[in-house]
Amino acid sequence: MHPVLKSLSAAGIAAAFCASVSAQPAQDAVRPPAILPLGSEPAPKLVPYAALPEPLARGVVIVQFRTENFRVMPVFGNAAAGISPRIGHLHVTVDDTPGTWAHTSDDPIIVVGLAPGPHRLRLELADPGHRILATEVVAFTVPDVKGSGSAPASASGSHRH
Repeated sequence: MHPVLKSLSAAGIAAAFCASVSAQPAQDAVRPPAILPLGSEPAPKLVPYAALPEPLARGVVIVQFRTENFRVMPVFGNAAAGISPRIGHLHVTVDDTPGTWAHTSDDPIIVVGLAPGPHRLRLELADPGHRILATEVVAFTVPDVKGSGSAPASASGSHRH
């Protein structure tokens, strides 16, 4: 037995133990540490939703998404790839074109100016070093909004009889 413990009575040991435990908040005893090794975290997941129908009817594509075990933020560089919980950004590509942009917030993805017809939005969950961790595709069809409007009123206001 440790020499200090030998000199304490059982009541003294219990009192010292209770004092050290009561100095810590009760929730710390059951809460996991704030930082976990990345190897012990579940895989990140990307969950996109279908384009919102009302804006899409006007030709505006708005896609909401959520992530699991991952936070989207404007952080880049390999040094940040080991941070726990995982952080990173989305790579967004429209119709497999060569142009891809980084989406760095939890805000919805908004795309305007697409031609009427079917399109695909590829969303890639990327770590700060741009390594792809998950990929999802959202398919949608942009309606022809020009053909759905009403005919403009006559500018002259004159009528022929």
